[in-house]
Amino acid sequence: MLADIDRKILRILYNYSSGRRRLPSMEELIIKTGKSKQDIKQSLINLEDQMFIIWDNKRLVQSIKILNGWEHGGTVKEERKPSTTSNTDYWTQY
Repeated sequence: MLADIDRKILRILYNYSSGRRRLPSMEELIIKTGKSKQDIKQSLINLEDQMFIIWDNKRLVQSIKILNGWEHGGTVKEERKPSTTSNTDYWTQY
C-alpha cells in the first residue's frame, strides 16, 4: 500500500503524462504537493523501489518512465446489483 504522498505524486505524474504529454518539473511537483524537494525525491525513490516508476537520471524528473499509473490491490468494490423492487411507491405516495 502506498503512502498518501507517494500515491499523490504517482497520480500527478500519470495525469501530466496523459493530459499534457509531458512530465512535471520538480518545481511543479513542489507546487502541486506542497512538499519539500527532499520529500518528493524520497517519494520518487519509494515509487521506484515498489516498481511503479523507473527513474534512471535522478537529476531530472522528466527522465521518469511510468510503469503503473495507479495502485492495485486493496479492497475491491462490489458491483452494485439492480434493485428487484420497483420504485412506484416513491412516485405514487409523495
